[in-house]
Amino acid sequence: MSETHGEVVKVSGPLVVARGLPGARMYEMVRVGHDKLFGEIIEIRGGGCSIQVYEETEGIGPGQPVFRTGEALSVELGPGLIKSIYDGVQRPLDKLSAQYGNYIVRGAESPALDRSAQWDFVPVVKGGDTVMPGDILGTVQESKLVTHKIMTPPNVSGAVKAIMPVRGNVDTVIAVIETATGPVNVTMVQRWPVRQPRPVQKKLPPQEVLMTGQRVLDMLFPMTKGGTACVPGPFGSGKTVVQHQLAKWANAEIVVYVGCGERGNEMTDVLLEFPELKDPKSGEALMERTVLIANTSNMPVAAREASVFTGITIAEYFRDMGYSVALMADSTSRWAEAMREMSGRLEEMPGEEGYPAYLTSRIAGFYERAGNVLCLGSEPRPATLSLIGAVSPPGGDFSEPVVQATLRVVKVFWGLDDKLAFARHFPAINWLTSYSLYQEAVDRHANEHVHPKWQENRRRAMAILQQEAELEELVRLVGMDALPSEDRLLMQAAKMIREDFLHQNAFDDRDTYTTLIKQFHLLSVILHYYDEARPAMANGAPLSKLLTIAPLEEVSKAKLIAEDALDQMEALKQRISQAIKEI
Repeated sequence: MSETHGEVVKVSGPLVVARGLPGARMYEMVRVGHDKLFGEIIEIRGGGCSIQVYEETEGIGPGQPVFRTGEALSVELGPGLIKSIYDGVQRPLDKLSAQYGNYIVRGAESPALDRSAQWDFVPVVKGGDTVMPGDILGTVQESKLVTHKIMTPPNVSGAVKAIMPVRGNVDTVIAVIETATGPVNVTMVQRWPVRQPRPVQKKLPPQEVLMTGQRVLDMLFPMTKGGTACVPGPFGSGKTVVQHQLAKWANAEIVVYVGCGERGNEMTDVLLEFPELKDPKSGEALMERTVLIANTSNMPVAAREASVFTGITIAEYFRDMGYSVALMADSTSRWAEAMREMSGRLEEMPGEEGYPAYLTSRIAGFYERAGNVLCLGSEPRPATLSLIGAVSPPGGDFSEPVVQATLRVVKVFWGLDDKLAFARHFPAINWLTSYSLYQEAVDRHANEHVHPKWQENRRRAMAILQQEAELEELVRLVGMDALPSEDRLLMQAAKMIREDFLHQNAFDDRDTYTTLIKQFHLLSVILHYYDEARPAMANGAPLSKLLTIAPLEEVSKAKLIAEDALDQMEALKQRISQAIKEI
């Protein structure tokens, strides 16, 4: 940190204006005041620098010093990230809690990676080998589920002069690489500016399904690994529960969860719940492959803006190792509100609803960092980074700027509906307004790997739900009894799809997660009933009896059938056929 310093000339909430900082650059980190609060230069005008401060500015006044650091806002990347809980600027909350108590003291500082932790480095290259940026030098067993790969820094290439198996902390030198400009010592830790995307060799079209275990998502509105999704919804519609379910069950190897401006009690639930959750594949704690970033609504507003970029940079780092990574951002509306507040204090020309004119490009820049990629290295590694952002539009208005700016760049829209939530239908995702632009790729994959009739069943289920929506207006006007028998049967099939297939209990151990093959069989049982009942009704079977056959009670409980007992679904189909024949 430079000993020469500027001075504060104006304080406006989290915005501080300073003079006397020659050579300062945009997005440079500075330390403000006698307490040396974290800040970042976000505007340079004339001789003044506008600084957004990531801590409360109470007590800061004109004349106090401002110190340059010469660095952009950066994160530490290395062993120790997994199982960590950070604030928006990557300060470890557990370490600060132990040091200062339950409330963060202003100016508090602690290394993001624990220097007292010892790691066993195992080389995978040897002296004399030539390495490129992104090549793996060795591994560290970071947790029971994650093998941390120590990579050649992105700007380093040359011959390995020395490499050794060592036990040490993240600052221990593990290799010396002879570059064109001289030898470079490589440690287990890298620093990376959060606003700069980490480089990749190539971006590829998304192909593999991101399985979530949530039937309404996987069957009707699926997402691919490396894809982007938006989960907008009004207050109380279940955005956070959907995000939690995705974090728990999505088939990603690494999960990064960013709580950006959410209520403290919701983030507390995450912090208490995640250590207790079991990873469905390994049986180990889910935290063994999770990084949490907590920046709640009572924390300084400017840090919300940083927290999203901190999370995506950590996620990109694990992607560069070759892992499939999923990042949940809850919620990007709070991030946008932080941008709006800072923009207002900078007296910038406001855009729609007071948001800054650059809102769309900032949101696009965030989501564009997702993708299915080939990582840097002499042997390119395929890897994916999937982004799922919750949006909290005021009053549930999906036409507001943050939702619309997000929808321009994401390819999956999971629209939450408060009417469904109030009717206790969860997940409250509206099947008439949601969509997925990955549907074709997922259908191809599912037809090949799950069942050849996957796409056909999905299309038929959607057609039934859409026909039900068209008939509902008529039912409100004339009543169900005035409908023709064919339409009443269709309404029954749609009701079964809604209640017995789409409705899912996140708190029931048997219903919280459903594999793709079980989803297919469950839906096929409902469609089988519809297919058997229609010809029977055409042949004179009374509708009243078709709607009350005994096996329909079993259909409502079929979602609880164990994954290893799916032959019971076929037996249920046979009982349905037999019951209809006996009418």
